[in-house]
Amino acid sequence: MVSLLQIVDLILDILVFFVFIHVIMSWLISFGVLNSRQQLVITIWRSLESILEPLYSRIRKIIPPINGGLDLAPLILLVAVYALRVIIRNNFTF
Repeated sequence: MVSLLQIVDLILDILVFFVFIHVIMSWLISFGVLNSRQQLVITIWRSLESILEPLYSRIRKIIPPINGGLDLAPLILLVAVYALRVIIRNNFTF
C-alpha cells in the first residue's frame, strides 16, 4: 500500500511540474520571449496541452475564465493537487 501511495505522490509531483511549466510557457509566449513558431516550442506546448487540457476543461465548466482572459484553472488544479497530497499524507503514513 505504501508503494502505491508513493507512486501517486510522484505522479502528483509531476503534474505540478507540468502545470508550472505550462503557465510559465504561456507567459513567455504572450510576452514574445518564446517564438510560438519554433518546432521545439510547438512540440512542448502541444504535449502539455494534451496532458493538462482535460483537467482544465473540467475546472472551466465550473469556473469559466474571468473577463480579461484571466484563467484560474491552473491555480485551482494546483490547489486541488496540494489538497489531495495533504489528505493522502495525513491519512496514510509512508
